[in-house]
Amino acid sequence: MTKQVKQFIFWAGALVIGAVLGSLHIEAVDKVANFVAVIFTRLFQFTAVPAIAVSVLTTLATLGGNKETGKIFRRTITYTLLTTLAASVIAAILFFIIKPEVLSASAYEGVAQDKIQGMNSTSYLDYFISAIPNNIIYPFVSGNVLSVLIVSFIFGFAISNMKESEKKTAVMNIINGFQELMFMIIGWLIKILPIGIVAFTAQLIKEMSADIAMDSIGKYVAVVLSGNLIQFFIVLPLFLFARGLNPFSHFKNMIPAILTALFTKSSAATLPVTMDCAENRVKCDKKFTRFILPMCTTINMNGCAAFILVTSLFVMKQGGVDLNAITVVSWILISVISAVGNAGVPMGCFFLTLSLMAGKNMPVGVMGVILPVYAVIDMIETAVNIYSDSCVCAMTNKDLKNEVEVSE
Repeated sequence: MTKQVKQFIFWAGALVIGAVLGSLHIEAVDKVANFVAVIFTRLFQFTAVPAIAVSVLTTLATLGGNKETGKIFRRTITYTLLTTLAASVIAAILFFIIKPEVLSASAYEGVAQDKIQGMNSTSYLDYFISAIPNNIIYPFVSGNVLSVLIVSFIFGFAISNMKESEKKTAVMNIINGFQELMFMIIGWLIKILPIGIVAFTAQLIKEMSADIAMDSIGKYVAVVLSGNLIQFFIVLPLFLFARGLNPFSHFKNMIPAILTALFTKSSAATLPVTMDCAENRVKCDKKFTRFILPMCTTINMNGCAAFILVTSLFVMKQGGVDLNAITVVSWILISVISAVGNAGVPMGCFFLTLSLMAGKNMPVGVMGVILPVYAVIDMIETAVNIYSDSCVCAMTNKDLKNEVEVSE
């Protein structure tokens, strides 16, 4: 029995045990599951931010501003935009096929409005301004992924342009040593992850059986979930197949990261597992994974693009906006651009869409109706996002492995 088969059995067993425990509805069990789930979530967050920083730092410090960096960056951006655009277009097509209905005002006023009061509804511009750090500690304390990327890019390019000297060597030794330390800790975390999966699954089963009602927005949910599933099982495999990669093998190798994304609902928190799968199972070179995957946690959001588009169209439909071809095409572009700039954190897409709709004076109370089912939507979105990240990385690795000098 191979190591991967054993790992799959452990993960599958953890899912079954967690599902059974969650369905028992025993208060003591639920409390323990919540406790363990919170610990694992915090551990992922603890490792994700420094992993992003050191991964981007080491890659840029090594490659610097030479043509190798440019090749990797351009290929990553190209695949990101193509896959994200595909997700948004498919979601738009499904919206007009399934045709979510207009809700009565009573469905989203009052209680629904109360649910979104006090939520973050800052403007899209404010989000980018907040990502510009005013001190070196802020990005890491706040966990702002985009801010961490900005700092890492600046320092990485700065180190690459330092003259070869003992000082540069000392700086690189510290960064490389810290990177090795972080990935050792990540390795330990992944080994005990089945315990976390038991807790995550138990927590999920309990939540799903508690307060998920989709009667009034069933068609809306059908559009969002169908779009994400088509992207996951059809579109992304076609991208892989077109680049000469085996979609079935790639999916099998990324299962640990996909399951982790489902439960954490955060691309950034899942990053340590995504990188481990890409390097040790898919066999992508570290020079690609440690540059592309941290960047993709922010810019490659296929599931988020679909959610932003469908939700925006749904809310605007409630507000009486004429959803003509020009409007839909415009919002396809807006959804792609917005998804590229969205943070890979839980409910990031929800807050961003809320801000976009509030800026257009649309009936944002509709978002309150969506909120009870968003937990499930967020799970699927995040799984699609990290799977797309891995596809972008694998395709770039395949395209450039003979053009870019790879690590030993």
